[in-house]
Amino acid sequence: MRAPERLLWDISPPVHAGSPVFPGDTAYSQQWAATIGPGCPVNVSAVTMSPHVGAHADAPLHYEAGGASIGEVPLAPFIGPCRVIHAIARGPLVRWEHIAHAIDDALPPRVLVRTYERMPVDRWDARLAAYAPDVVERLADRGVLLIGIDTASIDPADSKQLPSHQVIRRRGLRVLENLVLDAVAEGDYELIALPLRLTTADASPVRAVLRALT
Repeated sequence: MRAPERLLWDISPPVHAGSPVFPGDTAYSQQWAATIGPGCPVNVSAVTMSPHVGAHADAPLHYEAGGASIGEVPLAPFIGPCRVIHAIARGPLVRWEHIAHAIDDALPPRVLVRTYERMPVDRWDARLAAYAPDVVERLADRGVLLIGIDTASIDPADSKQLPSHQVIRRRGLRVLENLVLDAVAEGDYELIALPLRLTTADASPVRAVLRALT
């Protein structure tokens, strides 16, 4: 599958004090420790936020007691060829029949699924679409190393068992959440979405981009 002609797609939502967060999670806030003025040549701020605000990569530590922190996770899954697949308005669970039209023998090892016509960057969506666990299993069987989605979680917002997270734990997959795929056509791209080397964190913000394959 080939993507339309363009060089770069920014698939990261804006991050600011109004960015939606999972209920009970820590919203973005910023304070100024120093500002430019007499005797001070720079602006310096302090930021407080959950690492799950905006586009982010979950670490095994997020869904497994004693799991690896995001700073310990290898970077290779977060960069390389990927396929964007549309399953718009097919929730509450993205099932195999919703993505089968874009699955073939040339499937790259990274799959991003678009579920929104327009991703709600300004509000929390409790009815977010998620992956059906068997879809994650079948993608892993096909050699997929990373899955992504344009919602806040690969599991339903009210899930207590997190079955899709448990599949990626067991199968060793990586995950990206809160992507903005509104302007991205189905097709193959290069994904670049590197997490920070946070040595004790359960997730990391990423600046996720797609680049046209050359």
